Amino acid sequence: MGQQSSELSGPDFASGIGIADLKEDQPLLGHAHGEAVVLVKRGDACFAVSATCTHYSGPLAEGIVVGNTIRCPWHHARFDLATGAPVGGPGLNPLGCFEVRREGALVRIGEKRTATAEVKSAPAAGPKSVTILGGGPAGTMLAETLRNEGYAGRIVMIAKEGIPVDRPNLSKDYLAGTAPEEWLPLRDEAALQSKRIELVKARVDRIDLGKRTLIVDTQGEVPFDALVIATGATPIRLPIPGADQPHVHVLRTLADSRAIIATAAKAKRAVVVGGGFIGLEAAAALRARNVEVTVVMREAVPLAKVMGDTLGKFIEALHVEHGVRFVRDSPAAIGGGGITLASGSTIEADLVVLGVGVRPRVDLAEAAGLAIDNGIVVDDRLRTRAPEVYAVGDVARFPWGPDGTRVRVEHFVHAERMGYIAARNLLGHDEPFRFAPFFWSQHYDVPLAYVGTGPWDEVEVVGDPAKRDVLALFRSRGRAV
Repeated sequence: MGQQSSELSGPDFASGIGIADLKEDQPLLGHAHGEAVVLVKRGDACFAVSATCTHYSGPLAEGIVVGNTIRCPWHHARFDLATGAPVGGPGLNPLGCFEVRREGALVRIGEKRTATAEVKSAPAAGPKSVTILGGGPAGTMLAETLRNEGYAGRIVMIAKEGIPVDRPNLSKDYLAGTAPEEWLPLRDEAALQSKRIELVKARVDRIDLGKRTLIVDTQGEVPFDALVIATGATPIRLPIPGADQPHVHVLRTLADSRAIIATAAKAKRAVVVGGGFIGLEAAAALRARNVEVTVVMREAVPLAKVMGDTLGKFIEALHVEHGVRFVRDSPAAIGGGGITLASGSTIEADLVVLGVGVRPRVDLAEAAGLAIDNGIVVDDRLRTRAPEVYAVGDVARFPWGPDGTRVRVEHFVHAERMGYIAARNLLGHDEPFRFAPFFWSQHYDVPLAYVGTGPWDEVEVVGDPAKRDVLALFRSRGRAV
């Protein structure tokens, strides 16, 4: 989803490099046979993989090596050094791998192996079939992991929205007009078919756990063996007059993003309701389209609950620098030409974007009798209390941290990694979910990377936000979260 530089740099690994010139677990950028390559020494072994991340073309030479994986510095995609296989997203496609030869004190890179995801022999355990409710990142990663692990049974993905898309881009580059739509599909229908993943574009009306069937609007009663609920979340629409008008939008799906783009093409002034990540990313994208933007929010400082006052004020100043106006108030009604605030004042707008949060889509699970607590309650293996029924992604509430407090996380990469672990557990691996939540946010030319979750009572800011180079460490009772 990006462009790799055609310029090659560093040593020519095909000609060889001294083993003494390689530092333990330190990626070294070079090239071989006309392609950029990263070489990694781990103990007595050396590994060579393509230097560009398959997610957004991040530079793997600037990443880190942890265990048998190399990790991209941009969006934390992980790849197996020995096989190039992706490990839990956000990269879905494997890296190219190269043959490595030791000739005394010299290491030489041979030919490139075909870049295909590692497919293991058939697993010893596993259900006869797996049905996935939802076609987002969690469900997609789960289906692909099952196949990569050697699962040969039937996989059915039921998704009314159709093919899975790269949701973070919907509020970032695609909305801003700097990324083409062909970048958006995580997998098209042909790719799903090639892995024998059946995509059913339909709505599920009911889950019957007793009969182990689904009631599907286009097919009637459909039996399932193992079920994975990955229904995600739905954006909140404010219960105020005018919120259902054609120029008022939420932002969750590709259809939502397309609708905002179409309205923005004719709009001069926009109001974004909400000072969270989605609202502010939408504001930045609309400014890239030369639309005047006002952000209406109740908070004194945007994102302060997530990042603290120092970074929140920096983000606000960054948006103000790019022409965004901030108003502290609440919307009371939306008219055809503007929005009326609780204070009685009005703001002209021919485009309104509601970015006031989402709710987990638990209606099917709740009606089926599963435990619900701001999401579907699962254990650390991502299992619900019903046999062979899992929940993953934005809809799942799972135990996290040393005290096992249940949390629900609405991050794209996090959803993918839940799908990865659930797939392995369906095949009998019995692995706890231990991936640290991670997300990224883009505001003009300033990226934010956020690792971890949970309430905090102290933040230490290292560096100067104004210089665009800063680390913030969040602690709860002295422990980093």
